[in-house]
Amino acid sequence: MKSDIDPVLTQTFFLSAGEVNAEGEMALTLLTAKLIDIATAHANALGVGNPVMADIGCGWVLSRLTVELDETPRVNCTYAVSTWVESWNRHYSERSFKIYDPETGHVYGYVRSIWLVLNMTTRDNAGLSHLQLPENAVDGTPAPIERQAKHAVIVAPGEPAGPRMQVATAPPLNYSFKYCDVDYYRHVNTVRYIALLLNQYSLPYHDSHRVSRMELSFLHEALAGEKIELLRYDQAGGNGDTSAFYLRKSGDHTPILYARITFQPRTNKK
Repeated sequence: MKSDIDPVLTQTFFLSAGEVNAEGEMALTLLTAKLIDIATAHANALGVGNPVMADIGCGWVLSRLTVELDETPRVNCTYAVSTWVESWNRHYSERSFKIYDPETGHVYGYVRSIWLVLNMTTRDNAGLSHLQLPENAVDGTPAPIERQAKHAVIVAPGEPAGPRMQVATAPPLNYSFKYCDVDYYRHVNTVRYIALLLNQYSLPYHDSHRVSRMELSFLHEALAGEKIELLRYDQAGGNGDTSAFYLRKSGDHTPILYARITFQPRTNKK
C-alpha cells in the first residue's frame, strides 16, 4: 500500500538584500545552504531524517554536488526549490533539485547530489540498508543535467606527475580550517568549501563572469585545525573559463576534495 507522502517537496523563499552577493544575485553559498535545508526537511518527512539519524548515531552527509545554472535569482525576487529522491540503494542515495520562479515556472537551474550516511563514531559510511523509505518515496526522475565527469589529481609545480594528473597553474594556497568552518558533524561544512573556492577569484572577475556549473566531489573529512593545500588548474576555452581544484591535507597529501567550476561571461556586467 502506497503512503500519502509526496515524493517531491517544494519550498518558496524571498531573496533579500542581505542574502545576495556583490552582483545582486543569490550567492552559491546561500543556494547550497538552502539545498541542504530542504533536503533535510524532505528526509525528515520521509522518516529518515535527523531524528532517526540521532537515534542510531549517524548523519546524512554530501558525497557529490553538481549545480548547473542557466540564470541566477536576483535580489527582491521570490524563488522556489523542489527536491526529490532520484535513486536509493544500500550504499547511497541520489537526490535532485530544481530552482525556479514559482509564478512563471521559469527554471533557473538544476542540481544533482549524492548522499551518504556517516557513522559519527567510526566516521565511515554506514550504508542505507538499515533505513526504510515509504513505498512511493523515490520519484526516480533525474535532473536534466550531466553527471560529474571524472576528476584528475592536481600536483604542485615541480612534483612528479603521472599520465592522468594535471600540474597546477598557480602556486599552492595553504589554509588552516578554523572553528567557523565546521558544522554540527564537527567537520568542514560544504558551504565553507564553496566560499574558499570562490574567494580564489577577484571581485572584478566575478563582476564580469557568473558561475554556470559547479562540481564538488568529497573524498575525506577535514576537521578544525587541519592544514590543507589548495591546488588549482585553469583551463580556458569552450563556452567559458573552467578551473579544477584539488584539496589535500598538508604533509601526507590525503585527498579531501575535487572540484570544478565553470564561468560564463555576464551579458549585463555590473
